[in-house]
Amino acid sequence: MENSHRVEGETAAAVRVTGDEAPVEALETIILDTLDDDKAEDIVAIDLRGKSSVTDFMVIASGRSARHVNALADHLLRELKENGAGSARVEGLQACDWVLIDTGDIVVHLFRPEVRSFYNLEKMWSVDSETAAS
Repeated sequence: MENSHRVEGETAAAVRVTGDEAPVEALETIILDTLDDDKAEDIVAIDLRGKSSVTDFMVIASGRSARHVNALADHLLRELKENGAGSARVEGLQACDWVLIDTGDIVVHLFRPEVRSFYNLEKMWSVDSETAAS
């Protein structure tokens, strides 16, 4: 792997193939700013680099109702498309209890509050509620 910046002893899950974190950081900023502008609640960004081979970041946020979750997802998808990440995969738009948006490098979970507390993804990744991004 010529583009890999692997440090000796580092596992494969911790290796970034591109070696360039700027696009991921910019995408994270777009996502967090969009959710904040749209009044998403309890926004949490979890850095999973080196902890998961599935994604680099996970963003979790709540909407006040199914309609709010739908509006958050719709606006975020439009922002992603306008910023070159239009190939994101989406699940859960029918019910809007839990909408998952997968950009590849970042996975966004949008919940109604009761559904979020039931699944408690922050606890799964051992994240304090103090880590909220605003």
